[in-house]
Amino acid sequence: MANAVTMFETGLTRVLRVICVVLFAMLVLLVTWQVFTRLVLGDPSIWTEELARYTFVWVSLIGIALAVSEKADVVMEFVVERLPKAVQRITDVLAYLATLAFVLYAMVYGGLDQTIQAWGQRNPVLPLTQGQLYLSIPLSGILLTLFLLIHLARTLAPGYEGRQGFHEDPAAAGA
Repeated sequence: MANAVTMFETGLTRVLRVICVVLFAMLVLLVTWQVFTRLVLGDPSIWTEELARYTFVWVSLIGIALAVSEKADVVMEFVVERLPKAVQRITDVLAYLATLAFVLYAMVYGGLDQTIQAWGQRNPVLPLTQGQLYLSIPLSGILLTLFLLIHLARTLAPGYEGRQGFHEDPAAAGA
């Protein structure tokens, strides 16, 4: 079972990386085209600015889910790593539960509500709706929920090893 979860997590993380790279490349191209049309042609392209905004939101929210999957989110590891393993476990569980509560309420529930309300609102520039932009919020919330539940299960598992890896470099600290 643990192996299947790890394989699922690895596969999903790879897919999210590819999506982020593609969206970021698209964002760079859109902004480059916007600057070119504004500065060189003297006639700024309106649709590129709007599509760049959509792309930025999507790449940001998917990137947040990717960061959580890799445990690259912001934590106070320099404090937590110095705690006893049992206290580290409690700290991790509380952090995951608090984050999970926020994600489920604000991003999944609130994001779905906002998406449904805005689904019919047409965008004046693009052939998309505002709901399609807002769809990034609940989708990212679902991804975050999956990764948080995986991390929570690993924290509660008997083989929990605690947080390790903090090694202060005295030379860097004195620099």
